[in-house]
Amino acid sequence: MSDSKIAILGAGAWGTALALSLAQQHELTLWSHNAAAAAELARTRRNEAYLPGFDLPSGIHITADLQEAAAAKVLLCVVPSQHMRTTIEALRPSLRPDHILISATKGIEDHTFLRMSEVMQQAAGMPIHVGVLSGPSFAQEVAAQMPTAITIASTDADLAQKTQRGFSSPSLRLYTNDDVIGVELGGALKNVIALSAGVVAGLGLGSNSAAALITRGIAEITRLAVACGGRRDTLAGLSGVGDLVLTCTGSLSRNRTVGIELGRGRKLPEILEGLHGKVAEGVRSTTAALGLARKHGVEMPITEQMEAILHQGKSPKEAIRDLMSRPGRDE
Repeated sequence: MSDSKIAILGAGAWGTALALSLAQQHELTLWSHNAAAAAELARTRRNEAYLPGFDLPSGIHITADLQEAAAAKVLLCVVPSQHMRTTIEALRPSLRPDHILISATKGIEDHTFLRMSEVMQQAAGMPIHVGVLSGPSFAQEVAAQMPTAITIASTDADLAQKTQRGFSSPSLRLYTNDDVIGVELGGALKNVIALSAGVVAGLGLGSNSAAALITRGIAEITRLAVACGGRRDTLAGLSGVGDLVLTCTGSLSRNRTVGIELGRGRKLPEILEGLHGKVAEGVRSTTAALGLARKHGVEMPITEQMEAILHQGKSPKEAIRDLMSRPGRDE
């Protein structure tokens, strides 16, 4: 993969950060669905809307033409989860058997409860080579070349190893994993727990509460991942505990920030408007996570309370009280 052309589909914060990380080693195209935004990026070489303060190297080609981006062999998909299906469907006329599609999007599709790699495979309408990039990674820190370790997961060992070699740099270290289910669910579900951790912080409940919530959060993430066919040890790694700790405690976490504001009493529409187009995936993933859990008969009490706060008008204080008053059980 070291000599492959790469197109990054999605010019948000994470897509831009990955472009900055990979630009030193690869011929890159960065695709934006918005023609005006693409033109502005090409003119200024800065993504002030999503990742301000970083200059895009002149070698990164910027386009709003999806078929032009598809000329690359490796397509790194970083679009929001709700747009993954339509993006891949739009790619269909240009997909080739030798294309490699890698998802760097963390989420679960509404209604179908499919993971992003499953959405990609279904939407492609043909057999494709698929990988998943996940793990503890704030876009701003990756862009600033701060040391970061993430996971590339694929059932295709050759794809995973080539991606590991091709994407690794002095500041970005990749580990391979063949447990796509565990890696994807760890990345999607941690956003829901991060919302809850933010609620705890917004209510001012202290470090004991935060530690308990994070620990019980990984327990329910693991229950669902294993029920879906993932491995327990995957959830103890970078794409499980690692990503969960980062998103639940880091000040750059949008999901945690939304939770904090909910805990302080603000309403969800007002909070989301304040994100100015940036995405907190946990807001969408909460309902889908519960749907997936019910499908597999898995209990997820933290996720249930988060769903009640987000979509049923339940007060954060009442939700925490209900969590604390659940019947005692073994750990």
